[in-house]
Amino acid sequence: MNKASGVTIGAVPDGGALQNSRVPLTATGIEIRKTICSICNPLSHCGIDAHVKEGVVIKVEGSRNPHNDGTLCSKGAAGRQYIYHKDRLKTPLARTGEKGSGQFRPISWEEALDIAAQRLNGIKVESGAESVAFFAGYSKWMRPFLKRLAHSFGSPNYCTESSTCSSAAVLAAKLNYGCLAGPDTANARCLLVWSANPFYSNTSMVRRLLDAKDRGLKIIEVGPLLTPLTRHADVHLRIRPGTSGALALCMANVIIEEGLYDRDFVEKWTVGFDDFQEYATNFSPKRTEAITGVPANLIEEAARLYAGTGPAALLTSASPTVHHTNGVQNHRALTALIGLTGNFDVQGGNLVRPPGYLYVPGPPTTREHEYEQSRPWSEMAPRIGVERFPVWSRVVPEAQAMELPFRIGTGSPYPVRSVVGFGLNHRMWPGCGLLYERLKKLDFFLQVELFMTDTCKAADLILPACTSFERSELKFYPEKFVLWTTPVIPPLGDSRPDTEIIFDLANRIAARDGLLKQGYEANVDWILKPAGLTVEELKQHPGGLALKDIEQVPFRKYEKSGFQTPSGKMEFASTVLSSFGLDPLPTYKEPELSPVSRPELSTDFPLVLTTGARLPMFIHSRTFRLPWTNGLWPEPMLDINPGDSAVRAIAQGDLVLLSTPANSIRVKANITNIVPRGVINIYHGYRDPEINTLFEPDYLDPISGFPGFKSLLCQVEKSIKKED
Repeated sequence: MNKASGVTIGAVPDGGALQNSRVPLTATGIEIRKTICSICNPLSHCGIDAHVKEGVVIKVEGSRNPHNDGTLCSKGAAGRQYIYHKDRLKTPLARTGEKGSGQFRPISWEEALDIAAQRLNGIKVESGAESVAFFAGYSKWMRPFLKRLAHSFGSPNYCTESSTCSSAAVLAAKLNYGCLAGPDTANARCLLVWSANPFYSNTSMVRRLLDAKDRGLKIIEVGPLLTPLTRHADVHLRIRPGTSGALALCMANVIIEEGLYDRDFVEKWTVGFDDFQEYATNFSPKRTEAITGVPANLIEEAARLYAGTGPAALLTSASPTVHHTNGVQNHRALTALIGLTGNFDVQGGNLVRPPGYLYVPGPPTTREHEYEQSRPWSEMAPRIGVERFPVWSRVVPEAQAMELPFRIGTGSPYPVRSVVGFGLNHRMWPGCGLLYERLKKLDFFLQVELFMTDTCKAADLILPACTSFERSELKFYPEKFVLWTTPVIPPLGDSRPDTEIIFDLANRIAARDGLLKQGYEANVDWILKPAGLTVEELKQHPGGLALKDIEQVPFRKYEKSGFQTPSGKMEFASTVLSSFGLDPLPTYKEPELSPVSRPELSTDFPLVLTTGARLPMFIHSRTFRLPWTNGLWPEPMLDINPGDSAVRAIAQGDLVLLSTPANSIRVKANITNIVPRGVINIYHGYRDPEINTLFEPDYLDPISGFPGFKSLLCQVEKSIKKED
């Protein structure tokens, strides 16, 4: 009998062959223990059946839970290599050599925590708590606790990798609607998929998407690259990177001109429509074809399909639409289509759900955001980025990490002397060498990590974290399913869960926070109180708990409470942007470096570079070191269209020189129709060559601070010799 608590299955007489098998039985000593894979984004995190023998994970399989139903992607399937990789950090390390030298000595946890407390408290006394920045990378599970620690310490400078991931899209949605609204794909009749590739980035939703397609769902795909979704799309709008805003405004123009918009919603619940309507007339299908490269007839077909096949939902990814220097306004234009067509907060459209936990919307509701903000902003110094990106600071409750390299060492308006990083990877910044050099100039850099990374080499103190197989974690799923995991194996060496590190630090640097003093599980209980759940109760359901008697969230909630915008309505013209002297309409501007905005540069750099798309076996840099996943695509390659490669006499696998106005790198060519003519693509996350060196550190959206990773001028030439 298989018990989710990890008891072995069945019992049979011992036998030599059986004892050497991998069957989970009493005779083999193999148990199945439940946990999750937390390598990728928190909207997924598939359930894992870990086969454990004598404290070692010998096999992983997908759990039969409502979310992933026994499936597992290549990243999760390589879980054993992730846990037991040779680069795993297993003891605290203190720097002995020059910063960057990689010379460290092992120390005890007590010594490490004492060093951290002494340095951080000393800096706080000398120059204020704001002189210490706290950063959360991947995985995101520790974020609520780290943010509370930062604020209880007194620092406003809590920032995350969401400074270049999802937050700009959330910012744009909040400017329009005051909140985020996610697609109700299960009930939609039409799905507008804008620069998202769930086959690679959210595999657990693909089954449901294809089932919906079989039931008659119409799919419109927008994006420059061919993806596995393209073959299932009814219409594919293949845009030039960075022109989403123009395309969305053209679709809006067609919808308005042909009377396909929701007049009742627009008249009762929006502001700025007349100005928006007038501005959208500038984007006729013919003019927009010239801007985007999408045939005018396809734009018209897509607009009619989306507006005329209700209910319709919009699905975007975390960052492709906002990784441009015009990203926020582009995203505002495309999300405006939701309200324009009356698909906001309706069944089958884009729904507003109450705050849940760790990026997974409720119900049930939790107190995560109330928990995180232990000190009001008014009691702390201005955040990093507030001067340069005031809209970000108005809407996003974090510091903008892209500003960090410009603030370290400047002393204005106050010095940033220390960074406490949990999974900080300097390579995610544009012009990433700048941040690395600035990290080495800090008075104190503490890094918490799983592996010995290049960023770790700049640290003064390294603390070893452990994987999801070695810790307890609260996990909510969109399917109204919740899980409290328990360690399936002990932490490797002296590694510890991130939360244990956070709470140990809290006792030394934020001792006045009475809630943090109570420990991890008590803090989770506090967060869960509105949901009527406790850690103790969840422990009784080690395989997970299906949440029942959850009331259906009502539709069109704005009819009772209005929108969470300054006007109380959906804003085609943003009150917040206007208050900062910015254009309130979702106006379209060319990317800062494009063939249109900088024609004088396009002579030397005639192609458009887009970076950051994912391969299914990789997520950021985390699985490149694993033999199974790395073996599927072992080296970076530059995707180039056959037409562009032919005029350059480039053959498959040739070494080429990829140049931008900022820098050049050498990489092999992959000739493919995945990219259109005039566009070059490189998948992100490879260590060598480092793609982000092709961007200037300040190539950023002026509203969000997001890097323009997906639209930059470039040139590709065959590399004849090493010095070229």
